[in-house]
Amino acid sequence: MKDYRNRITINPEVHFGKPYIVGTRITVDNVLELIQEGISFDEVIQNYYPDLQIEDIKACIQYALDLIRKEEIYAEVS
Repeated sequence: MKDYRNRITINPEVHFGKPYIVGTRITVDNVLELIQEGISFDEVIQNYYPDLQIEDIKACIQYALDLIRKEEIYAEVS
């Protein structure tokens, strides 16, 4: 996925400012939790969020990856 910004948004008045998928109230973390549990993209759509598309799920993953890449990591050296 090249650009997730047209699929993921943040609004301080929706879900306390958590990122969510445009056109829904489905948060990125809700989708990522399902993926982390080993649930396939197709199952996420069929059993949990039928309004989503596979590209929405990929956008959630890309959003999380970009956050991690931008994060500064401090390691303690003993």
